[in-house]
Amino acid sequence: MTVYKSDFMRTLSERGFIYQCSDTDALDRLFLSETVTAYIGFDCTAKSLHVGSLVQIMMLHWLQETGHRPLALMGGGTTRIGDPTGKDEARKILTDEEIEENKAGIRKVFDRFLTFGDGPKDAIMADNADWLMGLRYIDFLREIGRFVSVNQMLQRDSVKLRLEREQHLSLLEFNYMVLQAYDYVELTRRYGCRLQMGGSDQWGNILSGVDLGRRLTETELFALTTPLLTTSSGAKMGKTADGAVWLNADMRSPYDYWQFWRNTEDADVGRFLKLFTKLPLDEIARLEALEGAELNEAKKILANEATRLMHGDEAAAEAAETARKTFEEGALAQSLPSIEVPQTDLEAGIGLLAAYVQAGLCASNGDVRRNVKGGAVRINDETVTDERRTLTAADLTSDGVIKLSLGKKKHILLRPV
Repeated sequence: MTVYKSDFMRTLSERGFIYQCSDTDALDRLFLSETVTAYIGFDCTAKSLHVGSLVQIMMLHWLQETGHRPLALMGGGTTRIGDPTGKDEARKILTDEEIEENKAGIRKVFDRFLTFGDGPKDAIMADNADWLMGLRYIDFLREIGRFVSVNQMLQRDSVKLRLEREQHLSLLEFNYMVLQAYDYVELTRRYGCRLQMGGSDQWGNILSGVDLGRRLTETELFALTTPLLTTSSGAKMGKTADGAVWLNADMRSPYDYWQFWRNTEDADVGRFLKLFTKLPLDEIARLEALEGAELNEAKKILANEATRLMHGDEAAAEAAETARKTFEEGALAQSLPSIEVPQTDLEAGIGLLAAYVQAGLCASNGDVRRNVKGGAVRINDETVTDERRTLTAADLTSDGVIKLSLGKKKHILLRPV
């Protein structure tokens, strides 16, 4: 392992963030000599980022923690096109209103991890729509086009994949790589940005920005990427059987977020503690050395620390207590995630299949039926064997709710209103 002298590079290395770097020694020297501005780009394709983006967010967090200036670039302009990287088909084109709404939701995530302001080390949130939307096409081609190699673009995995499969790749998407490279130029000119970071799938795109920025600004620029993050079983980070693990509380409750981390596979506990918490490395070494039932305590600490960073101390403590009451005491915790249904619907009777789909516990009626046959469906902790069962007011507990469970770990309260 390379020994770094700067706090930022040493922190990233020790915690497992570094996969590729364009010039590690020179970048390490840069972090020792000045306050560095570095950026990561995020397209505004949803109202929240998900756990798959958390590695990048934590890099920006550590950048600020070690005395440098993070820049979160919102892709208000590039979102109008869509990044073809890793995609088999074009993205849905969003309206301007949808993009702005998504950008506002994403800002809530960054407010948890970064301190924004006007100081030399305060974080910046920029939007590439500020320069891309006003570009004059012919002038842009004259300035940029002569430096962009179509030969190199055709060799990118994102392009080769689509072409080899004879899938449509529009000129719109093809231009995304050029615009992303140009972002680096603008951020260097406007903010003195010297480093772009991102996932390993962005390595080629980031290097294009480094090359273009050096040519147009005569500034030494750098690239740094993180490893492609998967669980030890090979699953993509941030995806579960019931969909993406969103970061915003209105898209995934703090309790469900806590449960996601609590359910981490044994082999991933140490790695995730390094990447997704701020615990000292010696404490992490102690936790990842635990075995058997004791390792569950390490998973709870991971869940507590990750949830505290995203949702705050109170939400993390409440989620942990809800889990303790539910799983260790077998009690009905009122702070479990819940859905509301009209009292009149309950009086008329709600079908089991509809209730489980509405609660998000199952994806379809067929999914509910399969889980009933497998013995995984329980109402108020009693196993259901009849898929035609109807929920009525008679099922309400003394707390005025109906507890819907799927397996041992998924629980939703149905509340009449």
